Amino acid sequence: MQQGQKNKLRFCDVFAGCGGLSLGLAKAGCTGLFAVEKSPLAFDTLRHNLVDGKKYKFDWPSWLSKNATTCEELIEKHSDELGKLAGTVDLIVGGPPCQGFSLAGKRDPADPRNKMTEQYLSLVGLMKPQFIVIENVSGFDMEFHGKEGALLKVKEAEKHSYAAHVSERLKEMGYRVYSGIVNCADFGVPQRRHRFLMICERDMPNIPEIDLFKDLQGRRKAFREKRGLPTKRYVGVRSAISDLETLGKSLVTSCDSPTRGFKEAEYKQPRNLTAFQALMRKDAGDAAPNSRRLANHKATTIKYFAKVQAVCRPGLSLSVKERKKVGTKKHSTTVLNPKIPAPTITTLPDDIIHYCEPRILTVRENARIQSFPDWFEFLGKYTTGGKQRKQECPRYTQVGNAVPPLLSEAIGEMLLERLSVLRTLQNRGEESPQTTTAGQSCK
Repeated sequence: MQQGQKNKLRFCDVFAGCGGLSLGLAKAGCTGLFAVEKSPLAFDTLRHNLVDGKKYKFDWPSWLSKNATTCEELIEKHSDELGKLAGTVDLIVGGPPCQGFSLAGKRDPADPRNKMTEQYLSLVGLMKPQFIVIENVSGFDMEFHGKEGALLKVKEAEKHSYAAHVSERLKEMGYRVYSGIVNCADFGVPQRRHRFLMICERDMPNIPEIDLFKDLQGRRKAFREKRGLPTKRYVGVRSAISDLETLGKSLVTSCDSPTRGFKEAEYKQPRNLTAFQALMRKDAGDAAPNSRRLANHKATTIKYFAKVQAVCRPGLSLSVKERKKVGTKKHSTTVLNPKIPAPTITTLPDDIIHYCEPRILTVRENARIQSFPDWFEFLGKYTTGGKQRKQECPRYTQVGNAVPPLLSEAIGEMLLERLSVLRTLQNRGEESPQTTTAGQSCK
């Protein structure tokens, strides 16, 4: 069991992206040690807000440079230092790149991105944390078919999902494993984002077992209630982003766009914020959120979006019949329904159309739907294309790939409480041998 200050939970974030997981954990009261992210663009955002941020700062080790890196490079260069951290790190979190597992992808067992999970497990073996949290797409726990239709075999003649493979590995390493699918909307996120969670705890003798996934699910109502969010219905899109609408507002030059020629709507905080907006505006003061740049849509594009809005069923992807009416073959186009949560925010900004304006969403609107607070600033280019799309992580991609901070905050609160219980039980256990010995000597 890790030694450390009472009620202090130290974590490392692997495949960290721009910091959605880290942000939620920090808000819950956990302390970041270091983060691993290979994209310089995403790491810049993470470092700006959380590593060297004004609100939060990591306890970054002196032997590790504050730069983008990979899990493989970290282990190759610093295995000795990582091993020395064993017993001082309570939690390793990470969302390994999910394209190899996604239901929307080819689900290829040979996809090199799947090997990153193995590197994650190697890091766990070196640092031996008390807890492990793995977040991935919901397809992570389904049977894994390759290009030839063959199932990935984890054991002889046994069919498994990749999640089952990872679970067995972790059990072999001495962990209790609990997993399932969460709907982020259950934790106040205005988005129907279903994700696979694996929450693990180091197996300790004589410590009562508790299903950490079920414990997390049991906290949904109380978590929302504590933040003033509705408990009998989900947070709808309009409740999340109505103050960011552009109609009736002055359009000015975008103040944080690396490329010239873009506009943004002036932001003035309304007197009456919704409960969710008030939560996102907390600690932002009077400052306008960044990343509000509007897309430069052509007149024909605006006309097309207006036609889609007129034809569609809000909140649902265009049907075959609707696609024929608007003249598109694109399957994933969805116009937001203002009264309900958004569909899953992706890295492709033109998948979703605003509920009342003929345009795509801004980065900030996507960030709100992901539950990033307004003080959190995204850095770097907004979009990329062509061959660079697979190499770079611009703002839209940073937001789309992130774990919603509200979900992560709920996980952090639960693990903090669990760690406190474990430390109390451990302390009692350390005292018990003396009591037993004394009792035996009196017989």
